[in-house]
Amino acid sequence: MAELCKLTHYVESFVDVSRTPSQQATSLETITSLVKNNVLTIETLVREMGMYLTITDNIIRGRGILLLGELLACLASKPLDSATIHSLIAFFTERLADWKALRGALVGCLALMRRKTNVGSISQNDAKSVAQSYFQNLQVQSLGQHDRKLSFELLACLLEHYPDAVVSLGDDLVYGICEAIDGEKDPHCLLLTFRIVELVAKLFPDPTGALASSSSDLFEFLGCYFPIHFTHGKEEDIDVRRNDLSHALMRAFSSTPLFEPFAIPLLLEKLSSSLPLAKIDSLKYLSDCTVKYGADRMKKHSEAIWSSVKEIIFTSIGQPNLSINTESLNSPSFQENEMTTEALRLLQKMVVASNGLFLTLIINDEDVKDIFNILNIYTCYKDFPLQSRQRLNAVGHILYTSASASVASCDHVFESYFHRLLDFMGISVDQYHNDKISPIRNLNFGALYLCIEVIAACRNLIVSSDENTCSVKEKSYSMLQIFSCSVVQLLSSTFSGIVKRDLHDAEFYCAVKGLLNLSTFPVGSSPVSRVIFEDILLEFMSFITVNFKFGSLWNHALKALQHIGSFVDKYPGSVESQSYMHIVVEKIALMFSPHDEVLPLMLKLEMAVDIGRTGRSYMLKIVGGIEETIFYNLSEVYVYGNSKSVEIVLSLLDCYSTKILPWFDEAGDFEEVILRFALNIWDQIEKCSTFSTSMDKCIQVLLDATMMALKLSVRSCSKESQNIIVQKAFNVLLTSSFSPLKVTLSNTIPVQMEGLQFLQQKDNPTSRDEWILSLFASVTIALRPQVHVPDVRLIIRLLMLSTTRGCVPAAQALGSMINKLSVKSDKVEVSSYVSLEEAIDIIFKTEFRCLHNESTGDGSEMFLTDLCSSIEKSSLLQVHAVVGLSWIGKGLLLCGHDKVRDITMVFLQLLVSKSRTDASPLQQFKLEKDNETSLDFAVMKGAAEAFHILMSDSEACLNRKFHAIVRPLYKQRFFSTMMPIFQTLVSKSDTSLSRYMLYQAYAHVISDTPLTAILSDAKKFIPMLLDGLLTLSVNGINKDVVYSLLLVLSGILMDKNGQEAVTENAHKIVDCLAGLTDFSHMMLVRETAIQCLVAVSELPHARIYPMRRQVLHVISKALDDPKRSVRQEAVRCRQAWASIASRSLHF
Repeated sequence: MAELCKLTHYVESFVDVSRTPSQQATSLETITSLVKNNVLTIETLVREMGMYLTITDNIIRGRGILLLGELLACLASKPLDSATIHSLIAFFTERLADWKALRGALVGCLALMRRKTNVGSISQNDAKSVAQSYFQNLQVQSLGQHDRKLSFELLACLLEHYPDAVVSLGDDLVYGICEAIDGEKDPHCLLLTFRIVELVAKLFPDPTGALASSSSDLFEFLGCYFPIHFTHGKEEDIDVRRNDLSHALMRAFSSTPLFEPFAIPLLLEKLSSSLPLAKIDSLKYLSDCTVKYGADRMKKHSEAIWSSVKEIIFTSIGQPNLSINTESLNSPSFQENEMTTEALRLLQKMVVASNGLFLTLIINDEDVKDIFNILNIYTCYKDFPLQSRQRLNAVGHILYTSASASVASCDHVFESYFHRLLDFMGISVDQYHNDKISPIRNLNFGALYLCIEVIAACRNLIVSSDENTCSVKEKSYSMLQIFSCSVVQLLSSTFSGIVKRDLHDAEFYCAVKGLLNLSTFPVGSSPVSRVIFEDILLEFMSFITVNFKFGSLWNHALKALQHIGSFVDKYPGSVESQSYMHIVVEKIALMFSPHDEVLPLMLKLEMAVDIGRTGRSYMLKIVGGIEETIFYNLSEVYVYGNSKSVEIVLSLLDCYSTKILPWFDEAGDFEEVILRFALNIWDQIEKCSTFSTSMDKCIQVLLDATMMALKLSVRSCSKESQNIIVQKAFNVLLTSSFSPLKVTLSNTIPVQMEGLQFLQQKDNPTSRDEWILSLFASVTIALRPQVHVPDVRLIIRLLMLSTTRGCVPAAQALGSMINKLSVKSDKVEVSSYVSLEEAIDIIFKTEFRCLHNESTGDGSEMFLTDLCSSIEKSSLLQVHAVVGLSWIGKGLLLCGHDKVRDITMVFLQLLVSKSRTDASPLQQFKLEKDNETSLDFAVMKGAAEAFHILMSDSEACLNRKFHAIVRPLYKQRFFSTMMPIFQTLVSKSDTSLSRYMLYQAYAHVISDTPLTAILSDAKKFIPMLLDGLLTLSVNGINKDVVYSLLLVLSGILMDKNGQEAVTENAHKIVDCLAGLTDFSHMMLVRETAIQCLVAVSELPHARIYPMRRQVLHVISKALDDPKRSVRQEAVRCRQAWASIASRSLHF
């Protein structure tokens, strides 16, 4: 009730023009809410607003009427009784005469007329009254743009929703519309006016009705807008596009056949325009009008349209495009432009609409007939002049489009041309019954080309029809069926001709296209028999298995075979599908047998993948052949150390990992195949009791490839399948010397202290046990978090032992296991289940017994962190422990566990240790092979690289692809934690080597952090970033680190959020970049440094002007850089900095 008392206040707030738009909108919303909630009725509101609706003040009256109109628009879904609606529409109808308050009346009329019947709508009589008042009182073109738009919306609403009410107005309606829309220019309003013309044309379809006498006047209004020339800017009228206006105008043009005497001559005239857009629009409009006007009205324009269309096609077309693509089966093999496309679309519409008349014009045309004279003159593709090729292409367009228009037109084209074309190719009409056609040495390319396009049109017609069946009564189908054997034999003869170099590539391309079309007719409607279809497949297979040296021709034939496979796969169980499986797929699968060396392996794999992708059953068959070859050759490697088998397996595994498995993932429902592959890997290595001792150096590459294939296979499996795989892997692991059961014999894990001589050696994984362990690690890496690993505690201890022996996959697996464990155990009923906290305790509280002398058993016991930092004398064991701890730390960092802090403290302790010899990094690098200091350096380097492992995105493990748990923003949090620590440690560092290593670790962290996190506090980071660049760039040991650090600086320079920090440190930045322009160890560093100097030149003039001489001096040297890209950037930089001096003249 309190709200109702404020009604006058709300009304005055809306009516008062001094109020802000937001205040007026709030008042409207409040009043609407009162009415919707039945606190206020429409009748009460109108009584309260009486003064505002009738007052003599034009502004107040206009705002009051607008308030009522806007309110009704907001109440479109609220039911109103008929009496209320009648009184309201009567009021607004009367107000249409009040031109000073017109907007509110228009809004109110529209709101009431748009109401649905179920909530109460106006009557037909009321609608007629609105129309009469509209035409009597409104001078639309004298109104402003918004009011004109409302007026047109009201008129369109009357025509669309109340046609019975306005049709009785007859001539007055048509004349009123002509007067209202005449001279309109606004795009928004034009869309409505074109729609109004379309609606009024539908309202008076009678050729002798009210519209007949005014059609010329109405079209005169439309004609002046064609073609649409849109001159508004890019930002103006962004919601109205030229295409929208053009389509609306086209619908108005074709809305009634009464416009035909005026529209068709205008459109034909515009076809001769020099503006391509006008020609294209004319063709589009003619196509639409052809369908809408009907054959009788278009008949008299047929010759003029054919003449214009022919000229456009002949002049705008290019040479034949003979390549095969995904659309080539349903369209002619041409490179079409838009004008040609629209001309052909119009031609097809005319052929369909004219009942044979238009097609007769085409067939009898002298230019079309002349192409057969050209066929008599030129036979080979290379003999055709350019202009003749274009004319041939044009006729090919025309015949294809005409034949694919309808069954009747296809029959007509076949009757007129097919026999003649066959005769040109050497196939006589009475020769079709012969069993064999002699190969033609001088094949007539033009006839072949046109014949193939006619066949393609016939195929396209059948494919696009609702019923994919053809009757033998259809002449085109019958003729094609009769001569299919002869045509296939002729096309197949080109394969031998191209091998003998008797034919041009174009003839081969054309023949392949012909065989492709003949073999891809819908099943049940194909004119070729099963025998002929199989002959086509055999011909393709014969070519691609023997003539692989023909490059592009080989690819062309393979692509055609691939298209055939995709097509017949749509008809599972069909004769064609069975033939394809037997002739193509099974033969390809057999090509991978050990003694089949017809094709190079890489081409076999290309064939296998391309053909396999055409269908599920095909891929299953081919993958079976590939897997059989993989396991045969793996056996050869395991038992005999066959180096040739290593090369074969590497190629097969790469194909399986990069092409087949991704296709499986995309296609789905191949888990059974993937599971079988993973289990077969374990079955084979389980059966092989011993490995050959003659393994070569490639064995590590083979192990890596096998691990990757196994990882990718496991990651694609479901939880249930992964449980099967990991149990199988565990069972095989028990048969090795690395069995987890052997690790539990003692409470400590014995490890051997290895000397310096092993530092540069990398274990060659030639033993079966090492393969089993690495493959088991791969399975562990790819598991889902929900999958249960058998005897987790024992596995963790085994992986820890393997990690200290330098097995990186074991370290990665350990990190992956830690990452995917739950924080607390929810599975107390499973005794072997381990929670994350318990696993961490196992890792960090298990003691290692370090044996200094294995024969005496002397040694000391320590934890994993102690292995990294508490050994007095550096050893290779310490290096391995650092690497292992790095991957464990990465697993904890990704899931957000606090234990990662303790791990990073271990690495930092190694970096700042004072027990290391203070030598320069370059000296340390050179001493690696000569004294114990190199082990110190290796440990420190490993600690620095640990930060790279922690922050980088690994492809091998601990990523979302392998189901790792990744906490959002983990990099940003680690970065913000580590930066203050690095700054403190660097400032306190008292040795050059320690400082160098700290900067290397710092570089790894900041370069892998998202730039947005750095920009938020760039002022703090830039000084240390510059010091890091200067320190690390003294030599080329860490050139990649220097480059990544420079990219961070480049990102800050380029971003607007870093400008303030850059400006404050401009002098230091220029000094640093100037030094890097001469970094001889890496071209990318020099190039990027110069690009950064260009960015610096955009800083405020006062900050950079004093440094211009320094920069120009440095850049003058870079102009002589041996790398061209560096010299180009130097020229750009010199121009940017040289212009600074000229800019100073304006200050």
